[in-house]
Amino acid sequence: MSSSLRPLIAQPITAEAFRPYGQVIFASPDGKPYDSDDAQLHLNQGTPRFYIMQLQNRGKQFSHITRHQKCTQCLGALADQPWLIAVAPPGESSHPALEAIVAFQIPGNCFIKLNVGTWHAGPYFDHAVVEFYNLELADTNITDHDTCNLRTVYGVHFELIEPKQ
Repeated sequence: MSSSLRPLIAQPITAEAFRPYGQVIFASPDGKPYDSDDAQLHLNQGTPRFYIMQLQNRGKQFSHITRHQKCTQCLGALADQPWLIAVAPPGESSHPALEAIVAFQIPGNCFIKLNVGTWHAGPYFDHAVVEFYNLELADTNITDHDTCNLRTVYGVHFELIEPKQ
């Protein structure tokens, strides 16, 4: 099936703008007591897995979007490299609403925590290689990987666009 390419402008991430999808976590002073600004994790459905994944030549186009309904997920780039992600809020449907898909620019000095069920596509970037740390469950990619093909459902795919600075 052919599909139309839609541009999707990635907005700079802020805690408020990202709240429907998860949290943005920036550095805090050592010894700061735990509070609501810390990642609110849900990893009680299995064994947590914290690892570094190496992604290559991701570009900025996507046609699939995924969600995990058993756990939160944390993603952050190593080496202070910026990246992009597209997200849509959790919901009961087997696919996100097309108009609900938004994109964010993630700077290299923070990480994101995706809420349980948040649809996401990415990370995306123009670099040849970027390493990311990832916190999810050990079997997330086997037992909790609900993916929607946007070409099949809506006849579209997206290209992430970074606004001019």
